[in-house]
Amino acid sequence: MRIALSLSLLLAAGVTAAWFNLVPLNLQSWRVLAESVTAPAPPPPPPPLAPVPVTVAAAETGDVPIYLSGIGTVQAYNTVQVKSRVDGQIAKVLFTEGQDVKIGDPLLIIDPRPYQALLEQAKAAKLKDQAVLDGALQDLARYADLAPRKFISAQQLADEHATVEAARAQIANDTAQIAYAQTQVDYTTIRSPIDGRVGIRQVDIGNIVHATDTNPLVTVTQLRPISVIFTLPAVMVAQSRLKPGEVHVPVLVYAEDDKTLLDRGSVEMVDNTVDPTTGTIKLKADFPNTRLTLWPGNFVNGKIVVKTEHDAVTVPVAALRHGPRGDFVWLLRPDDTVVTRGVTAGEVDDGRVLIARGLRRGDEVVTEGNFRLDQHAKVAVARESSTPRPGTTPRADTASTDD
Repeated sequence: MRIALSLSLLLAAGVTAAWFNLVPLNLQSWRVLAESVTAPAPPPPPPPLAPVPVTVAAAETGDVPIYLSGIGTVQAYNTVQVKSRVDGQIAKVLFTEGQDVKIGDPLLIIDPRPYQALLEQAKAAKLKDQAVLDGALQDLARYADLAPRKFISAQQLADEHATVEAARAQIANDTAQIAYAQTQVDYTTIRSPIDGRVGIRQVDIGNIVHATDTNPLVTVTQLRPISVIFTLPAVMVAQSRLKPGEVHVPVLVYAEDDKTLLDRGSVEMVDNTVDPTTGTIKLKADFPNTRLTLWPGNFVNGKIVVKTEHDAVTVPVAALRHGPRGDFVWLLRPDDTVVTRGVTAGEVDDGRVLIARGLRRGDEVVTEGNFRLDQHAKVAVARESSTPRPGTTPRADTASTDD
């Protein structure tokens, strides 16, 4: 036991001596050793930033219409609720629902026989009264021959004159009765009072109708041309320099998406009164509606062209950005870097926005890739290929630099 313990102590002493021989025991050595274990390696230098891919487009100049925008209600140019003017039974229906009709086209026929009989009676009464008049005229001629010879009194001659005039009056009454009866017969054929399109039929063959009925037999609506009534703030109308009365300014109407053009027309008149409760005024516009894109009762978005800006600078709408300091664009510099440029934006037309201040023709602005940009960021440029719109000036090949 003692021999084993002694061997262990000798072995430990030898290992310790060997360690101290390898590593000198001084503070400087321990400090170097500690620093080599605990100090982190220096970070590698950051790689250069890759250019941001962007698409740019050049500012163009041209004529830009200035709009007065608002919501309008489509109204039929004329709407007629067709009703019967005589009593009777429906004998024929001569139209198809949804059919286009012209003024005077027959729509329905009421049994005309009772009214035709009354017409014949009126004609017969006239013939009878005409015979009475003829006899009275013959008697008057004889009395007029006898009166100078004193064979009859003056009173008898005067009475005969009165008889003749009464017979003539009766003839006039008969003529009026015939005209009235003929009108009643004509009313048994119900005709379209306007050019338009018929709606849903409200009566069937065999039904009895009356002149006092309140429900229409059918409705005829004139769709070509058609009207749109715009209700706009009176202040906006005054600022656009429109005046009450006839104006004749162009107007375009769009569908609910504000992109689908429905028709082109003109504002024909501005109402002469302002609604005091809402501060609005009504404008009436007419449209040819040749493609029947406007239907009565629909709501449409209208753009009334109040003036045109000539040689105005425009850029794609996608280039316009909005920030806490207002509207701006990312402007491309000649060294393929970008900077922000504050602008004053105006009307939007055909995918382009009017820039009233801040850009010149030929300035190139970023339209895609805006969200990854910083001031003076390097960019990889791809240019839009655009065909100038009618009335615009082709863009210049050179871009102006930021001041």
